[in-house]
Amino acid sequence: MKQYIPLKERYYQEIVPKLLKEFNYSNIHQVPKLEKIVINMGVGEGSRNADLLDRHAKELSLITGQKPVITRAKKSISNFKIRKGMPVGLRVTLRGLNMWNFMYKLVNIVLPKVRDFRGLNPNSFDGRGNYSFGLTEQFVFSEISPDQSPRVQGMDIIIVTTAKTDREALRLLESFGMPFRQ
Repeated sequence: MKQYIPLKERYYQEIVPKLLKEFNYSNIHQVPKLEKIVINMGVGEGSRNADLLDRHAKELSLITGQKPVITRAKKSISNFKIRKGMPVGLRVTLRGLNMWNFMYKLVNIVLPKVRDFRGLNPNSFDGRGNYSFGLTEQFVFSEISPDQSPRVQGMDIIIVTTAKTDREALRLLESFGMPFRQ
């Protein structure tokens, strides 16, 4: 049985040498690494229901271990009954130890719990080595109990890397154990 190595240590001990060899980098600092993870939760009804926004903020802070920032509408949209400055979502930017802990939890605990999961789409890279995907419900995180939550709420997760190309970023995330579709 393989000994447990935290994700950050595994990155430096196993992943960096593997990518160094695979992409023929001349310097260890050219190897792509995780920069930050951004979790965004759009709460459209939050502009009319402040209690709902507070509940989802508590859920997001339980999931990430960090207090979320309330995002506000940049302009008024009459069809959605939104005025400029109204709260419309929540956002958390993870760096450092929180980022590594969240990445480990995402790969090893959360994604295997997603119903009807067939792997992440390998085409969701932005052309600069950053990857984004969405989760349809917050209940896949063990910190959230369906009984205490007012409603199902999805979230977007953006993984920002220092990779120059999508191919490098794909190999980096595969090395972390992210399950991509074939």
